[in-house]
Amino acid sequence: MKFTLSWLKDHLDTTASVDEIAEALTDLGLEVEDIINPAERLKTFTLAKVTHAEQHPDADRLRVCTVATNEGDKQIVCGAPNAREGITVVLAKPGDYVPGIDVTLSVGKIRGVESHGMMASERELELSDEHNGIIELPSGEIGQTFVDWLAENDPAKVDPVIDIAITPNRQDALGVRGIARDLAARGLGTLKPAPSAEVKGSFDSPISVTIDEDTRDDAHVFMGRLIRGVKNGPSPQWLQDRLRAIGLRPISALVDITNFFTYDQNRPLHVFDADKVNGNLRVHRAKGGETLVGLDEKEYTFPAGAVVISDDHEIESIAGIMGGLRTGCTEETTNVFLEAAVWDAIQIAKTGRALKINSDARYRNERGIDPLFNAPAIELATQMILDLCGGEASHVVTAGEVPDTSRAYKLDTDRVVSLVGMEIPADTQRKTLEALGFVMDGDMAQVPSWRPDVQGSADLVEEVARVASLTKLVGKPLARVTTGVPKPVLTPMQKREGIARRTVAALGYNECVTYSFIDADNAAAYGGVEANRLENPISSEMSHMRPSLLPGLLAAAARNQARGFQDLALFEVGPVFHGAEPDEQETLVTGILVGHTGPKDRFGTRRPVDTFDAKADIEAVLSALGAPAKLMHLRDMNAWWHPGRSAKLSLGPKNVLGAFGELHPKAIDAAGVKGPVVAFAVHIGKIPFPKNKGATRAALGASDLQSVERDFAFVVDANVEAVNLVNAAAGADKALIDEVRIFDEFIGGSLGEGKKSLAITVRLQPRDKTLTEKDIEAVSAKIVQKVEKATGGSLRG
Repeated sequence: MKFTLSWLKDHLDTTASVDEIAEALTDLGLEVEDIINPAERLKTFTLAKVTHAEQHPDADRLRVCTVATNEGDKQIVCGAPNAREGITVVLAKPGDYVPGIDVTLSVGKIRGVESHGMMASERELELSDEHNGIIELPSGEIGQTFVDWLAENDPAKVDPVIDIAITPNRQDALGVRGIARDLAARGLGTLKPAPSAEVKGSFDSPISVTIDEDTRDDAHVFMGRLIRGVKNGPSPQWLQDRLRAIGLRPISALVDITNFFTYDQNRPLHVFDADKVNGNLRVHRAKGGETLVGLDEKEYTFPAGAVVISDDHEIESIAGIMGGLRTGCTEETTNVFLEAAVWDAIQIAKTGRALKINSDARYRNERGIDPLFNAPAIELATQMILDLCGGEASHVVTAGEVPDTSRAYKLDTDRVVSLVGMEIPADTQRKTLEALGFVMDGDMAQVPSWRPDVQGSADLVEEVARVASLTKLVGKPLARVTTGVPKPVLTPMQKREGIARRTVAALGYNECVTYSFIDADNAAAYGGVEANRLENPISSEMSHMRPSLLPGLLAAAARNQARGFQDLALFEVGPVFHGAEPDEQETLVTGILVGHTGPKDRFGTRRPVDTFDAKADIEAVLSALGAPAKLMHLRDMNAWWHPGRSAKLSLGPKNVLGAFGELHPKAIDAAGVKGPVVAFAVHIGKIPFPKNKGATRAALGASDLQSVERDFAFVVDANVEAVNLVNAAAGADKALIDEVRIFDEFIGGSLGEGKKSLAITVRLQPRDKTLTEKDIEAVSAKIVQKVEKATGGSLRG
């Protein structure tokens, strides 16, 4: 949003400097992005007078001039055709920088004659493109600065331009008057009375307007009037200067007037050439496929549902965005139909985005304009057209109704302290809101129609604090809620997540952070449900909430392998979603191992990762999180696990704590990963929390008695799981048996088909007395009995 200082002063009576205004605007939330001050580049130039001019002795087109300056007479060689005695000129002295030619002057010789400076043209000072001669001023004193002379005689050339960034919630600041209102509330001046006009129509408009019934939600009100007998031509110089200063090209008086109100009051308007309108105007929805050539001379094809304005024959305008070229005003226009309307902001945004049009009208209408200013705007614009172009105005025709935006919120003057941390007197708060246009009725603040962003009492507090300046906030440390040692901040689950993260990282894994969104195919492949689908996804590849962390980790592995990293250990701690309800979300820690255990070496220790690597890692994680050491192994695995090389770890048939094993080849191929791939996943929320909430550990149960180890070999069926044999042996005497581990497996030979031999070592640790041979034999007999009963096997002879 650009505006000039003089334009601002049309609405604000102020003596503040440009720098003071810029600082206040930024502090108010209207960040100043740039200040273009022409006076800065002209401040070194002064006025001088040519007292004598004669022909250069060695050049026909050069003249040697004697120039009276505030430093005495100077000799200057000049090639301008109008360099002559008696004229007042703009002088650039040696050492001055001339912006138009990008040169810093110095004393020089031109064809053997010394020249002490130059007399500047308008192009050399970047005032215009004129360079046929030097500047001739009709008045001015020798030594007067050129900036001061321009400020008195041609102020538009030194009028500073301020460019501010507008946040989406400050629609009112898209007009110069809204900016002036904020500055007046801050105390940088007094807001001048709002301009007003009332033009009484002298005849009925031959053009009527209607809004289709199915379009009333997107076209709230449409007002218009015919102005006949106008004379269109160039707009006055003051209006052209303002439009050029903010980067707009003056076109004609009628068009420039609409552009003026767009920036002056945040009020987009449109003028139709009434003689080119066939019949009446109708606001309706496009069926889809219709076309229009806009004022930018581009053809647009409308999507179904876009709101357009048509006459009795064809579409003439894109509602609230851009007019059509056919009914645009030209210098031959003598009768115009002036439009002022209020549109639905969302509909404007949809249509503008579909047609890829970025106009000033769309920019303002899609952010919201003041609906109550619709009628005053058409009166003000009519008056300006009559003043600049002449003519006669009709009565105003109206379709639809101005939407009701009235609302009020209670001002709690004590909330400024609790919400912002500032102490502002209650009277000051009330005066601030009144200065911003709010009407106070006791403690209730009536919100002005131009502030759609104010939607609650907290917004009133924000306005008060914004005007008071948040720079006045004093930093204060937070007070302690209680004395003494503060209580822990982290919840038990947050602590558990941290333990899991550190444990897996210590095992050599690299942590990944992936999106919680995955595509539909991966969601279906990993057990996703329809409730996981997003209503408004970022893209088609992120349409569902993830039911597992594996898709993201596999995608990361595939990207790494594509860059030459074949052996990977990746993990992630994050949420997964089994439905749309809050209780259908849980936190998992998942890791994958890809490729081999290490780099190639001459000792042959490198091998492909296998299920037991994943098992060792999941057991380490579960142990760190406090899970029991002995867990059930279940075989009913999900489809993405290898059916014969994976298992679930459970505290019973239903309370599954995690799963580990090799991933199914189909899952690996679908992810584009070169295997083998093994993985583990732990449901950290399902691990029981310890009953003892204290930080102390149990006493160490060390024994000073010698432990004893005995080896056993059992012949069992080939399908018997080793863990069942180990658990049976360990259960023979839980108090005495300290550890059971398998150290050998033998298949075939004399054992026969379908049999295998499993050898275990049992470690016995006495607590109260040294074991005798008889005690050892008794325990051994129990071990054999338990294993035979549990597995159906027998002790190997």
